[in-house]
Amino acid sequence: MDRFETSRGDSLNRGGGMIPAGDGKPAFTLCRRRPLPIPVLIAVPHAGREYPLPLMRKMRHPDIAPIRLEDRMVDFVANEVARETGAALLVAHAPRAMIDLNRSPDDVDWEMVEGRADSPGPRHAAGRRARSGLGLVPRRLPGLGELWKSPLPRDELQARIDLVHQPYHAALARTLEAMRDRWGAALLIDMHSMPPLGPKTGENAAVDFVIGDRFGGTCESRLVMAGFDHLDAVGARSAHNRPYAGGYVLDRHGAPGRGVNAMQLEICRTAYLDKELRGPGAGLPDVVQIVTGLVRRMADELAGAPGGLAEAAE
Repeated sequence: MDRFETSRGDSLNRGGGMIPAGDGKPAFTLCRRRPLPIPVLIAVPHAGREYPLPLMRKMRHPDIAPIRLEDRMVDFVANEVARETGAALLVAHAPRAMIDLNRSPDDVDWEMVEGRADSPGPRHAAGRRARSGLGLVPRRLPGLGELWKSPLPRDELQARIDLVHQPYHAALARTLEAMRDRWGAALLIDMHSMPPLGPKTGENAAVDFVIGDRFGGTCESRLVMAGFDHLDAVGARSAHNRPYAGGYVLDRHGAPGRGVNAMQLEICRTAYLDKELRGPGAGLPDVVQIVTGLVRRMADELAGAPGGLAEAAE
């Protein structure tokens, strides 16, 4: 469901889906150049900041919980990297508090839904994420407890799936398939941010970047190794799959056997946000530069595929 489309020069911006009770605002925006210079799509599912008033009124901790749930302003990084590299960009505006785009649509904690006695039953039991409180609709957070004042109406849950989740993943799939058809290969970088994993100094200083590929299942190893080679070259501390290996987005869209690669990139919030982790910080330009180089290196590595990207695009 496309809500609007605008073009400026060689760029096309397309809004899709719709935020329930959001005055017609699109659930996400897909930005791409025409033609695309590289077969890379950067997706940002957790940085949405469009909070409809009815949603906020239902929250127990409206001043704290939204920011705790967000990958706070990591879309600032993604926007600049896409501008520098020409990568396509898919940014969700619907907030994670409303629906988590990195969860399966059946990973629901039915105890938080009205009429739970009529829930799908044991064969549709909630997954590990929902049981932990962070399923399709987040239910609780450590230190805050329950997030909502009342159960979620069943029809409201379905509207979030139909208007946000389904069209977002449809747009993601279409874009990746179009890239693969044109270039012979495509890469999804699912961009997230993470809280600091520990002290940043000392022999065992915590990493600033984590690349996840579902333990080798969603991305060719040569692409992952090229990513780490770049991060090592610029002196950035990084880790592989620990503690974040990727989730539903990678499971659904990564298919390296068909030329569609998918990796998750986690960026430490202290690297690009201010000390309060609420707004852009002094480190933002450095992070943009590092990730820009990472995307360019990935595109170069894709070009080294049999036949090469240039030949595939002819």
